[in-house]
Amino acid sequence: MTKNPLLQKTKFSAFNKISAKHFKPAIVKTLKTTRSTIKKLLSQKKLTWSNFVEPFESIHEHLSFIWSTIYHLNAVMGTKEIRAAYEKCLPLITQYSAEISQNNKLYNAFSSITKNKEYQSLDPTQKKILCDKLRDFRLSGVALQPKDKKLFIHLTQRLAELSNKFACNALDSTQNYLIRITKKQTQGLPEHILALGRENAIKKNQKGWLFNLDLPSYQALITYADSRGLRKKIYDAYVTRASSANPFFKKWDNTKIIEEILKIRNKLIKLVSFKTYAEYSLATKMAKNTDQVLDFLYDLAKKSLPSAKKELKELQKFAQKDGIKDLKPWDIAYYEEKQSKEKFKLSQEDLRPYFPIDQVIQGIFTIAKRLYGITIKEKKSASLWHKDVKFFEIYDHKKNLRGRFYMDLYCREYKRGGAWMDDHQTRYRLKNSTIQLPIAFLVCNFSPPTKDKPALITHNDVLTLLHEFGHCLQHLLTRVDHISASGIKGVPWDAVELASQFMENWGWQKEGIQLMSKHYKTKKPLPLILLKRLLENRNYHASLHMLRQLEFSLIDFCIHLLPGSPKIGKIKEIIHQVQKLTRVTPIYKKAQTLHTFSHIFAGGYAAGYYSYKWAEVLSADAFSKFEKDGIFNRKTGKEFLKYILETGGSEDPMVLFEKFRKRPPKIDALLRHNGIVK
Repeated sequence: MTKNPLLQKTKFSAFNKISAKHFKPAIVKTLKTTRSTIKKLLSQKKLTWSNFVEPFESIHEHLSFIWSTIYHLNAVMGTKEIRAAYEKCLPLITQYSAEISQNNKLYNAFSSITKNKEYQSLDPTQKKILCDKLRDFRLSGVALQPKDKKLFIHLTQRLAELSNKFACNALDSTQNYLIRITKKQTQGLPEHILALGRENAIKKNQKGWLFNLDLPSYQALITYADSRGLRKKIYDAYVTRASSANPFFKKWDNTKIIEEILKIRNKLIKLVSFKTYAEYSLATKMAKNTDQVLDFLYDLAKKSLPSAKKELKELQKFAQKDGIKDLKPWDIAYYEEKQSKEKFKLSQEDLRPYFPIDQVIQGIFTIAKRLYGITIKEKKSASLWHKDVKFFEIYDHKKNLRGRFYMDLYCREYKRGGAWMDDHQTRYRLKNSTIQLPIAFLVCNFSPPTKDKPALITHNDVLTLLHEFGHCLQHLLTRVDHISASGIKGVPWDAVELASQFMENWGWQKEGIQLMSKHYKTKKPLPLILLKRLLENRNYHASLHMLRQLEFSLIDFCIHLLPGSPKIGKIKEIIHQVQKLTRVTPIYKKAQTLHTFSHIFAGGYAAGYYSYKWAEVLSADAFSKFEKDGIFNRKTGKEFLKYILETGGSEDPMVLFEKFRKRPPKIDALLRHNGIVK
């Protein structure tokens, strides 16, 4: 046990020494110690913030550090051995979590601190933490009878198992579907994707070009392949992943998992006296009630529909030049790219050579330095889980170390798709007044470098990296001293996307793009003509893309507004009703979008996917102040740092936003940025 790298008292996880065999022993040992410590804390006669809350948070921060290591490795290096070891730990963690959240003695202990004399001397952040703790206890069933508590724990464990299985099915169906294309089918495909296809084929001892359904491969094939038959084949496979709609995916079918997840969620919320899961979800969010969320989403859809219909009509007319009278779903991305190239004389592939990943990273770091006075340096001696991973440290303008983060950017076998930021360690002030510094994971799935070229990413990828980096900054630049409100902790789900979406704005600014771009061969910056075309292209099909996100948001929210336990048939009715209000593009009846909708079935976005649009209003409005003051205005940057990035969950996000903006948020900037209004 003493040799288990997960249990070693070191500053950083020893990723190069950790293996699957270390997972369960570390969790068992840590949970035993944690339970013992809690028992001692509760045995004290008079409980205070310093003798109870601080040590309680500290021991859970240690547990979180170990669990986040295991959770992360399962996501980015999910081999059969790691996945099996993770699945053995999962019920232990969910059991413990439910056990703690339903502990009446703990609830009474936190409650007692709010009633003693010391409470009045606590700072506002401490009071908010206590208030949030008591709320979360109630939402987790602390007031339930023993029989119902036992049921709540059982359901929570089962839900965790199903969510993990859902994610595994989505990953397996994505990576195990292989398509080998012919020489004729390569027409239209960019060289970098052909190089990737050749390397994939070589690894599998095959000839030609081989692809699976990971995002870089799928996006390239559906966007550039001249073969309409190939586009249809890849589209059909992609939208039927993890479902029985495609015979190949039957072994990974998520249908029953979706139904059981919704059934369990319904049982859980009934136990704690909520009518729907949507209402339960909003108990911890900025939005006040379900009507407010629906009104917000439908209002955005109503404003977007006229211009979206116009965009589609123009695309249909454009496709008719190729003899396409009936535009199909697998034609949309292809003709969008062709129309965009004709209209703006620009393609994402034209831009790719100007965005080598190292230059993009350097540019993003420079943007952050000019905004917030921070400097980011790579640290070479860190222990890493893969050769492609990098480790960085952030220093403020006084050269104080503020935080650290890992960056894992390329897609590979056993790595889950998508892009995300996750917290690994949280900032807080220790007993001796020293500061534990925060650590974050930044993960993407870009096309990796090839033998002949460095990793070259699209402008869309640049926006993705800016987004996840924004999350990192909020977690790493926090000034909050208490764990439960530090970094991204305690920030409502529909506010946490503010910092990330805010950073994307610099991907649409001339000065920002120039910092992030440099041709990988000539070292010349993005030519002004291409820059001009890119900026003109910003609002191309913005309304169609807006409706797509609103469709996802409404499907998620409306499904979780249903009482009872809906079967897949009822869910499809909801999808159809939402699409009638939000979809103008052709619908593919075989599509099984929900079956890989990991945000809501394997992540934390259930009845919360609307958060992206909700926070986008805040981020657009916040950036409009920079548009007025100057996009690198240090005074405005310092204010955003002070009121948004450094505050964590210490205060109501609406109050913080109004401190920054000196008024409530307005939707105008979002509509203007999307070209819906001028």
